[in-house]
Amino acid sequence: MNVLITAASRRIALIRGFQKTLSEAGNGGRVVTSDADPLSPGLYLAEKHYIVPLSSSPAYKDTIWNICREEKIGLIVPTIDEELPFFGSHKEEFKMGGVEVLVSGTRTCEICNDKFLTYQFFVENDIPTPRTWLRNEVPLGDIAYPLFIKPRCGRGSVNAFPVRNEKELLFFLGYISDPIVQPFLQGREFTIDAFCDRNGRCVSVVPRERLWIRAGVCDKGRTVKDKRLIDYGAKIVEKLRVIGPANIQCKVNGDEIMFFEINPRFSGAIQLTMEAGADFPLFAVKMFNQPGLEPVIGKFKDGITMLSYEESLYI
Repeated sequence: MNVLITAASRRIALIRGFQKTLSEAGNGGRVVTSDADPLSPGLYLAEKHYIVPLSSSPAYKDTIWNICREEKIGLIVPTIDEELPFFGSHKEEFKMGGVEVLVSGTRTCEICNDKFLTYQFFVENDIPTPRTWLRNEVPLGDIAYPLFIKPRCGRGSVNAFPVRNEKELLFFLGYISDPIVQPFLQGREFTIDAFCDRNGRCVSVVPRERLWIRAGVCDKGRTVKDKRLIDYGAKIVEKLRVIGPANIQCKVNGDEIMFFEINPRFSGAIQLTMEAGADFPLFAVKMFNQPGLEPVIGKFKDGITMLSYEESLYI
């Protein structure tokens, strides 16, 4: 199986993880990468790479199809939120052409990409989550500070701000396009990496504390074998009918857990989960080559700490 990783960007650990899996399989499988930015470092870590239009371009689908035919791709791995609805809606079309796509269904992607729909999903499924308001629902004059405001559809902590008073709230409500407002959550921040098989059954859950975050990505983190987080993680991805990888974000303050975001894709710090023994790239390749995956929920190394640093590439 040859694997195409789209929007390769800085996904070095993920690329290397799939390279390792394919190499150990011993069948000559290769990793191919694509990105709209010719200066994305992930392009140059693969055996072959392609510069492509943005996923919003009308030419994107034909471009990806041509790459799949040229490189005999068997599996596409989308990596950014903007691409997920596209691949979710064309998943069956690619499958009919002999190409699997590691992506959840269209509705699942829509819920995760829209933070207000995510909030409604949590409420409907009895998952603890902070009260969330749309712009026109915020009870000005009758709301406790601090708050947190962010785009309803956004990623990477872009235009996400703490709000300390009404003056700041009014400014950001006008500054941010289509925002949501939530209470500012105290406590330790966690990402829960999870993986589901093609039937939406959870096979692995790995919570990790985000010790240091840069531009929305965890630079320093530690795996934590917390049964509450593991159980919630499995419940969330199965209720949401996730296919393949997902990462869930929450804050823990004493006995209180508050969930606020789900991304149905590989996380930016998936290397920590892989180092702890949960080999998500291996799960992905196995998922499309055998009838089912054996659940290994809770089977990972506790207390593995990751300290990331910059590495340069010269082309």
